[in-house]
Amino acid sequence: MSDVLILGAGPAGSAVALGLRRMGYGVTLVSDWRRFAALEGVSQRVLEALRGAGLHQALADATLPSQRRVSWNGLQHAQNIEYLLDRPRFDQGLREDLQRAGVELIEGRVLAVHSDASGHRVEVEGHGQQYSGFLVEARGRQAPALGKGRRGPETVSLLNRWQGAPGSTASAVQSLEDGWAWMARRADGQCYWQLTVDVASAELPAKAQLLDYCRQRRQGSALAAELFGSAAENDLHLHARSSTAILHPQLCGDNWIRVGDAAMAVDPLSGNGIFQSLSSALQAPVVINTLLRKPERAALARRFHQQRVEQLFLRFARIGRDFYADELRWPQHPLWQARRQWPDSEVAHKAADFSTLSIGHAPVLRDGFVDEAEVVITADQPLGIWHVQGVELAPLVRRLRTQPTEQVLAGLTVEQGRRVRSWLLAQGFKP
Repeated sequence: MSDVLILGAGPAGSAVALGLRRMGYGVTLVSDWRRFAALEGVSQRVLEALRGAGLHQALADATLPSQRRVSWNGLQHAQNIEYLLDRPRFDQGLREDLQRAGVELIEGRVLAVHSDASGHRVEVEGHGQQYSGFLVEARGRQAPALGKGRRGPETVSLLNRWQGAPGSTASAVQSLEDGWAWMARRADGQCYWQLTVDVASAELPAKAQLLDYCRQRRQGSALAAELFGSAAENDLHLHARSSTAILHPQLCGDNWIRVGDAAMAVDPLSGNGIFQSLSSALQAPVVINTLLRKPERAALARRFHQQRVEQLFLRFARIGRDFYADELRWPQHPLWQARRQWPDSEVAHKAADFSTLSIGHAPVLRDGFVDEAEVVITADQPLGIWHVQGVELAPLVRRLRTQPTEQVLAGLTVEQGRRVRSWLLAQGFKP
């Protein structure tokens, strides 16, 4: 019996496991191997987040830089660099990071989970039963649902993988009348093309005809022909997966928590799935630590996790909505029409206005636990901001309303002053 049992060894489950090990917890992680090979494009920001979580071996040889091309709304341009993660190698690196940290790793399929107030009993194929007082659900979209959550328009992605001719690393994204496609080629000739479409309106053929359907769609794309060339598509595979945005209704209890795509999963156009998984996973160890060691703060810890994940979900959903809205050529097609209006009409990033800042109490992370503190509530951060560079913002904002700026900031170090001034200016403050 371990202190904490984690189901799923993706980036979210691994980040939680490493965070708990640093806190001294005994951790057992149960995971089955990914059943299909995939390539994922991530930004420099994601790489930094992965390193910050302690996932160094996972990145050691799994990152390939690529200049991403974009063809959207009839316009073509080269966007920022993205890094291509080969998921089989990346996943193997995750396991090595976990083993080095002292996480007990069990490779097997979860057959059943039995939970009650006293703990959890998990049946693992080939490994009998595992017991723990606390359970982390990190099996991604495969995790069983807990009631009816919030869902976006039903979306499916068709991932094609094949072996082509070696060449330079490249990636691209392209909008189409009935969907959009992401494509990438590794230097060794591994090729990936993923078509994302609306489930209700796509009129996809039967499963046996899907490969031919995808091949015809690729052949009709000049961008795909340029990226992949005319080499034969050897060892061609297809994997269909849901890309529907989902927010689960229950994210945390007194002895369990959901993280990563098991908590929320967003449309891939909203941003990178790994980054979104880490966003909820990096806070989880502190939430778990609070639930186990300070049960009197359990309600506060649950509220912190629930609110943060919900806010992240809506932020990413609105970003995706705005990307869909940028494509203006097919406004009446069901895919574009539904997604340019969901989840709501709220702007993704509200304009800063210092006069509208308010001060309230909210759960925060303090010294390894969830605590409550005064925070500054802004248009873009409705859950509040506690401090910048160690400087608590609520008392500072309160003083700035009646005292000269230099007097309020006089006691700060050079670096604190620089960071706090930058934050104030971003909030529309005018000295």
